[in-house]
Amino acid sequence: MDEANQTDAAAGEAPFAQLAEVFSGCTALLLEDEPALSEHVASRLIRAGFARVDRVESGEAALEATADTPYDVLILDRLTAGLDGLETLKRIRAGKSPSADAPALMLTALGAERQKVEGLLGGADDYLSKPVGDEELLARIAAQLRRSGRRAKPNGGDVTNGPFILSPGARTLQIQSEDGALRSIELSPLEFAIVCELMTAHGQPVTKTMLWDRCWVEWNFLPDNFVNIIDARISALRRRLKDQCPEVPDAMHPLIVSARSQSLVFRDLDGVG
Repeated sequence: MDEANQTDAAAGEAPFAQLAEVFSGCTALLLEDEPALSEHVASRLIRAGFARVDRVESGEAALEATADTPYDVLILDRLTAGLDGLETLKRIRAGKSPSADAPALMLTALGAERQKVEGLLGGADDYLSKPVGDEELLARIAAQLRRSGRRAKPNGGDVTNGPFILSPGARTLQIQSEDGALRSIELSPLEFAIVCELMTAHGQPVTKTMLWDRCWVEWNFLPDNFVNIIDARISALRRRLKDQCPEVPDAMHPLIVSARSQSLVFRDLDGVG
């Protein structure tokens, strides 16, 4: 077993359990005309902590539902009878309904690069190609809720985790010693982007697909070996953090741990001294 997978079961299970707090009280609109898939996604969201998931099978029904309901997230298939999901989203965005600015995820079988670009330019905040694993779907929804601020915890910009202080604006990662002195951690631009994504997730899992989309921005496609590329970079990043952070006990390394379904988490170091 390689380094990326050498973590205990608790490290992998805990992050997804935290999503219940993120999703608590949230509502979703699900546009999906395949009954079995609609039922599966809705039930999975409810189990994860959503208060309500309204299911519709047509774009027209989605427009009617969003006319007076402030949904926290929209999950839309593109291939629906009548008004398709993308045109539905465009009309929701153009209108003045209480859901006009809700984060939207396209969940569709249309997964070509051109179709993804169409979806993102058409108003979607994320674009998922079927089939997609339950954990990745939940993680991406959590990421959108966090970005939109609807369920995110407010912060002043900097992110603190134990002795670490991350400043996304200044693009710095610092560590505080016992005497209170701050020291900068040397990271490459890619390494900083990875750490920024993981630390700003506040203990929630970030899938490797999400990391690729957000950190390997110079790539305009998803190569077959992208997981191996990420694993190699994460392995090197773990070593770099360990070498530069003697203040962190050996028992807490690696600082970046693996979770289920090809996800990663930055350890919670609050209380570690």
